[in-house]
Amino acid sequence: MPRLLSSILCLCTGLLQAQVQVELVCDEPKAILDILAKRPAPPSQEDWARLFRSEGYIQWVRREAAFRHPIREGDIQRFVMDLGSQASGPEWTRTLAAWQAMDLGGCARRALAYLPEGASIRARVYPMIKPGSNSFVFEDHELFLWLDPGKSTVQVEHTLVHEFHHIGLSSLRPSPALAAELEALAPGPREAADWCGAFGEGFAMLAAAGAPDTHPHATSSAEARQRWDQDLARFDQDLRAVDQFLLQVAEGRLSGAAAQEQGAAFFGFQGPWYTVGWRMASTIERELGRGVLFECMRDPRLLLLRYNQATSMRGLPGARWSPELLKTLKVS
Repeated sequence: MPRLLSSILCLCTGLLQAQVQVELVCDEPKAILDILAKRPAPPSQEDWARLFRSEGYIQWVRREAAFRHPIREGDIQRFVMDLGSQASGPEWTRTLAAWQAMDLGGCARRALAYLPEGASIRARVYPMIKPGSNSFVFEDHELFLWLDPGKSTVQVEHTLVHEFHHIGLSSLRPSPALAAELEALAPGPREAADWCGAFGEGFAMLAAAGAPDTHPHATSSAEARQRWDQDLARFDQDLRAVDQFLLQVAEGRLSGAAAQEQGAAFFGFQGPWYTVGWRMASTIERELGRGVLFECMRDPRLLLLRYNQATSMRGLPGARWSPELLKTLKVS
């Protein structure tokens, strides 16, 4: 290999490694599986101590405390002992081994392909056996995933790409000009602009799919795909509902707890922040290119404007964002 080409490849590899730093931390489920493997013998004090000092457990407790959901060790002990009555240990052990063989770096690079220049993905991923089967990102770099034996490796990787995209998107910082522009907005429009960031769920759905013409639930169960299709069929209705919400916030007619409650309702299982966001993002990439989509990721207000432009340019049917909202958000 010519020396110059080799140097370029080494430089590119180094830059990519700097952008992607992900690690799977499995000490919490391992501690629980060790307890389950010893049944019917009761767990020792050291068994419980190993669980309660595991990094995954400590970080999960810290996250729950931040949301005012205190975790009590006694409750976790009872939860684990209840698991001991189920034939779930070997299944979880096989699932954890499969997760440890996944290419986390590859998943992060798939997400990075749908992020603007300058984004980075640095994350610690915690497979968890815990009460509640939800998964979530905390503090923009900790990803907690329920260790679900019912999900295939492909489905888990799909989830990882989705969540890694959130982490990468949060790493972006606005340019000084954009920061000054947003700061100059009145409180109502600024809050509405912040809410536009919730369409990041749509960006993440597109990134996980990998292309605008790939169904965002291509790897999911038939039930999940059907539910998505049904929700997406309400696109026009949902866009208009979000339009009214953002306009009310921007004009100061909706704020505080009432705005938070209404905006949070649009998340749902995979509500309008997902479906409307994905439809807009995939349309913009298809009609205007990924570079324009990247501009929208830096300033989510642009997502509304560029979607209107893409659909008007191509004569595509469907609801569009109101001129009143775009004017109030000062996006052009």
